Amino acid sequence: MDARAIEEGRRRWQARLDAAIAAGKVRDADFTTLSGTEVDPVYGPPEDTDDPRFERIGWPGEYPFTRGLYSTGYRGRAWTIRQFAGFGNAKQTNERYKMILRSGGGGLSVAFDMPTLMGRDSDDARSLGEVGHCGVAIDSAADMDELFDGIPLGEVTTSMTISGPAVPIFCMYVVAAERQGVAVGDLNGTLQTDIFKEYIAQKEWLFEPEPHLRLIGDLMEYCAADVPDYKPLSVSGYHIREAGSTAAQELAFTLADGFGYVELGLSRGLDVDVFAPGLSFFFDAHVDFFEEIAKFRAARRIWARWMRDVYGAKTEKAQWLRFHTQTAGVSLTGQQPYNNVVRTAVEALAAVLGGTNSLHTNALDEVLALPTESAAEIALRTQQVLMEETGVANVADPLGGSWYVEALTDRLEAEAEAIFDRIRTMGERDHRWRDTYGPMTAGILRGIEDGWFTGEIAESAFQHQQRVEKGEKRVVGVNVHTDTVTGELDILRVSHEVEDAQREVLAKRRAERDDAAVRAALAAMVDVARTDENIVPAMLDAVRAEATLGEICDALRAEWGVYSEPARF
Repeated sequence: MDARAIEEGRRRWQARLDAAIAAGKVRDADFTTLSGTEVDPVYGPPEDTDDPRFERIGWPGEYPFTRGLYSTGYRGRAWTIRQFAGFGNAKQTNERYKMILRSGGGGLSVAFDMPTLMGRDSDDARSLGEVGHCGVAIDSAADMDELFDGIPLGEVTTSMTISGPAVPIFCMYVVAAERQGVAVGDLNGTLQTDIFKEYIAQKEWLFEPEPHLRLIGDLMEYCAADVPDYKPLSVSGYHIREAGSTAAQELAFTLADGFGYVELGLSRGLDVDVFAPGLSFFFDAHVDFFEEIAKFRAARRIWARWMRDVYGAKTEKAQWLRFHTQTAGVSLTGQQPYNNVVRTAVEALAAVLGGTNSLHTNALDEVLALPTESAAEIALRTQQVLMEETGVANVADPLGGSWYVEALTDRLEAEAEAIFDRIRTMGERDHRWRDTYGPMTAGILRGIEDGWFTGEIAESAFQHQQRVEKGEKRVVGVNVHTDTVTGELDILRVSHEVEDAQREVLAKRRAERDDAAVRAALAAMVDVARTDENIVPAMLDAVRAEATLGEICDALRAEWGVYSEPARF
C-alpha cells in the first residue's frame, strides 16, 4: 500500500476515534507508561512511508479488522472478565457467581455437569457418580431459577457452554428470566450450541447432525426475531485445540464451522446482515505466545473477507468476528501445578494482545479438579493485573507491524485457506447436503461422516506427544526441571451428598408439578418437531410446565433417534 492510502486510512481512524471521544465512549483512564510517558492510541508506519503489507494490516476499526473491531481498542472498553464456573448444585454455583461478580468479574460463564451436557436428568441411571462433578447440575427451570437467584438477568451477560441440549437449556434460561420479570428481548449473552465441534472433537451430541442443525436453525430464527442482542451460537475452536489440533487446524476448523452456520442461516432465508452479528467465537489461548496472537489476528481477517466476498455481508457488524478466549487447559500440568499460574498469565496476555473480547483464565488446580475458591481468585486476579498494571490496554494492536507477528499471521491465514479448500472439495462431491445448505456445510458433514476431522486431530496430537516424550518440546516440571520443593495441593471435592440431594429435589418437584400439563406440553413439542414450524415456542411451554431436561431430550430422541459414532481403525 502506498503512503497516500496509508495516510487516508490514518485520517479515517482518527475521525472515528474523535467521534468516540465526543460520544463519551473512551474510558477516563491514565494512558501513560509506568514512567509517565504518554502513549498514542495506535501506532502505524511513519508518515510518507510505503508499506506493501498494510492492505492486510490496516487500522483498528475498519476492514479487514486485523487490528481489531474498534478504533478505540481497549481504551473504549476493556475485555470482559468472564470466568467459567459451575459445580455441585445450583445453590453452590450461585454463591461462586456472586463471589466472581463481587470480585470484579464482568460477566458469567456457566459450566454444566456431564449429565446435563448429555441431556440426562440427575436421577438417570447413566448419571450415577457424575452429578455436579464437572459443572453444575440443571434438571429443570427451577434449577435455573436458583442458579441465578439474586443475579439480574436483564443486566448481567451470561455465556452457557453447552451444545447437544443447548436449546432446552436456553429455554430454561428464558423462563428463569421471565420469572425474574425480565423481558426476553432484554437478554444479552451467548449460548454455545456448536454441534459441529462435538462431532469433530468433544463428542457431546444427542442426535444425528441434521436434527441438531434443525434445532440450531430454529434458535437462530427465534433470537433474530425476539432476542436481538443474544448470540445463539458461539463457534468453538477451544475444544478442537484441547483435543490436540495445531493452531492452524483450530483456526481453520473453527471458521469452517462458522461458515457452515452462515450457510444454515442462509438456507433458512435469513438475512445475513441480521443473523451474522449473532454469531460469536470461542478460541483457545495456548502457550506459544506469538503464534496465538497471530492466530487471533488472522481469524478476524479471514472471517471479514469471507463474510463480505463469499456470503455477501454488507454491514461491518456482520463482518466482525467477536470472540471469547480461554487459556489452554491442556497446557496445565499436574506436576508442579504452581507453574500453571505462569502459563495462564502468558496465555492470557497473548489473548489480550490478539484483541479478545472476553477472557477466562484457568485456575492452577484445574488440571486436577474443579477450582477451589482461592485458586479461582488467583485466576481472576491474573486478568486484573494484566488490565490494571501492565499498560496492555492502552494501545490498540501494539504488535501490529511486527515482522514476526505479521509473517505468522500471513502463514496461518494461508494454512487455513488450504484447509478450507479441502473441506469445500469434500462438500462439492456430496449433493445430499450441498444443495440443501451449501458447499462448506456439506464438506463438514462429509468430513464428520468419514472421520476426516478426528483423524487429522489425532495425528497432530500424536506427533506433539511424541515430541514431548523425546524431549524435543520441553515442559517445565514434566520433562525438564523436574526437581521441586512443592507438595500436593488441597483440591475441591464434590461430595456424593450433592448427587443424593439433587435426586431428592428432582423427585419432589416431579411429585408437586402438574403431570398432565407436562405430558401435554411434551406431546405438543413433538408434534411441532414433525413439521417445519419453529420448535422453540413449544419447548418454552414444556419448560414452563417444569418438564425436565431429560424428558425433553428423551422425547426428541424417541422421535429423531440417537447418534453413535462409527468404529474406525
